[in-house]
This record gives sequence, C-alpha cells and structure tokens, in this order.
Amino acid sequence: MEDSEIVGLYWARDQRAVHETAAKYGRPLKRLSANIVGDERDAEECVNDTYMAAWSSMPEHRPERLGAYLAKLTRRLSLTRLRARLTQKRGGGEAEAAVEEIAEILPAGEDTEKAVETAELARALDRFLDGLPARERSLFLRRYFGFEDMARLAGDVGISVGAVKQSLHRTRTKLRTFLEKEDWL
Repeated sequence: MEDSEIVGLYWARDQRAVHETAAKYGRPLKRLSANIVGDERDAEECVNDTYMAAWSSMPEHRPERLGAYLAKLTRRLSLTRLRARLTQKRGGGEAEAAVEEIAEILPAGEDTEKAVETAELARALDRFLDGLPARERSLFLRRYFGFEDMARLAGDVGISVGAVKQSLHRTRTKLRTFLEKEDWL
C-alpha cells in the first residue's frame, strides 16, 4: 500500500492504518529502535508506541514522507526509553557511544537537545549532509541517526572497522568546520 493511502487511513480513523503501517515499516522501525535501546522487547514496545503516536498525531499532521515521520517518532521514543533506563542504571551501548562521539561537535550547554531540534539547525545539517558523498553520508546517518554499531557498518560497506572510524572522524571534523562557518559553534 502506498504511503499516501496509509496516511489517508489514519485521517479516516480507520484501524487498518496501524496494520498497514506495521506491514510496511515494522521491521525497519524495530531495527532502528533495537539499535538504540539494545533490547528486542523494549524495541517492540517502542515501535508499538510509535503506532500509537502516529494514530494520535495524524489528524493534526499529514506527513509527506511517512517512513521518515515514523522513524523520527521511533527514534524519539527509543531515546526516551534509553534515557529512562540509563538513569536507573548506568550502562553502555551503541546509542550512548554514538551520542558521546557527536556531542562534542553540537552546540554546548544545557539546551543541546533543544538546539538539535530547532528547525534552523536541522536545515543546516541537511545542507551539510547533502554535500557529502553518498557512502560518507550513509555511514554518518546510520551511525548517528540509526545508532548502528561500527562492525555492522564495516561489514555492510565492505571496509574495516578502522576505516569506518576514520571516515566518521573525518566527517565529524567536516561537520565541525561547517557548523563554525554557519555560526553554530
């Protein structure tokens, strides 16, 4: 089923919308969530929460790209769940490692999360990403949006983990330079 048809089902308050969403996007959303929370059951709950959030938000919003909209909801819900778990028990994981890697580049201060969510910074990041070669952009997004582990990235791309680390380091350096030129740093 096409995304526009699924969105139409949400707007019509037809419960088939959730079924169609799960059929089309369930697997990638669960993978995204599992990369962040590190637990299959938590990931499943986050994806179910995503369906509820989509159901609740659709009458107000009509997303142009349903997959991206759902990924954003899943990512936000998964990060919230991860933060809650980490406040109870400090632990490691790919999401925490990725956040630490990128945190030193993003605007500092108590409002870093708010700054990241602003539309201006998002547009600046989009411009930066649009200027990257496809492989570099893919590695960057998969690591810092999808929180994928470096070994998986290396295997998928056919390069060593060291080459992935080096590519990500170079991209972060480019991002720092870009953000300085754009007066974000």
